[in-house]
Amino acid sequence: MAATIPAISKLSTRIIRILGCNPGPMTLQGTNTYLIGTGKNRILIDTGDKDVNEYQQNLAKVVQSEQINIEHIVVTHWHHDHIGGVENIYGTIASKHPKVWKHKKHETDAPDNDVPESIPMCWLMDGQEIKVEGATVKVHHTPGHTTDHIVLTLLDENILFSGDCILGEGTAVFEDLYTYMISLQKILDLKPNSIYPGHGNIVEDPIPKIEYYIEHRKQREEQILEALRTNPDKQMTEMDLVRIIYTETPEHLWSAAAYNVNHHLIKLTKENIIKNVNINGENRWQYGSSFNCNL
Repeated sequence: MAATIPAISKLSTRIIRILGCNPGPMTLQGTNTYLIGTGKNRILIDTGDKDVNEYQQNLAKVVQSEQINIEHIVVTHWHHDHIGGVENIYGTIASKHPKVWKHKKHETDAPDNDVPESIPMCWLMDGQEIKVEGATVKVHHTPGHTTDHIVLTLLDENILFSGDCILGEGTAVFEDLYTYMISLQKILDLKPNSIYPGHGNIVEDPIPKIEYYIEHRKQREEQILEALRTNPDKQMTEMDLVRIIYTETPEHLWSAAAYNVNHHLIKLTKENIIKNVNINGENRWQYGSSFNCNL
């Protein structure tokens, strides 16, 4: 069982974690938000869900007791449990109107309007640094979970704030496996000393954790490829592959398994390892170089 995360934790002289008080199946014990710095002005990483009074009260308590100001709000990605609280914090708990930072979504996504128009947004760039007294964080664009997802390294301690790319327990979901795998390798190359995730407890030994995330996806991919290789003349749906691979998974979970298999199939198609065949409006896959045909 995972260790209980307190509502407020002073993790070091420059990091205070405030739990988002929004527990659930996808958020675990809740969204972790972090105040960074040692001086009067601080950086807040993520803001929890909108209108969670307990979280707002806890954040306000820290701001008052530490006698600090939130100068920057950095949002790791657009999901409501990370960006929702901006509206509550801006101009109230962060009374001096902080800069609100986020990476732009991909042009094919829904518009970047997750924050009210009355709150100006500042757009993050890969490699950008944000500084306050006692802390410098560097931005790394890590799409996959979402197209706008970023992680941050605290350069002063080589700590990685991983958002939803890597969790304190379990594995993460993703929108695009191809870019997610590239992002995991990018994080591995950063060689952080520890990971402070968006959900779950601190990862004190991060390299094996990152490698596990990569290997877990590679193993599933190899199972999919093996099923296609051993049936070279068949054009298979996601559910066909689920029936072959997920033999120990209860049938009521097969639809969720098919969702994950679909992400792997799209990635393998992008890499020109398998081919996508559209038969009467239904997508099927077959081992071999990619093409798309309508039959």
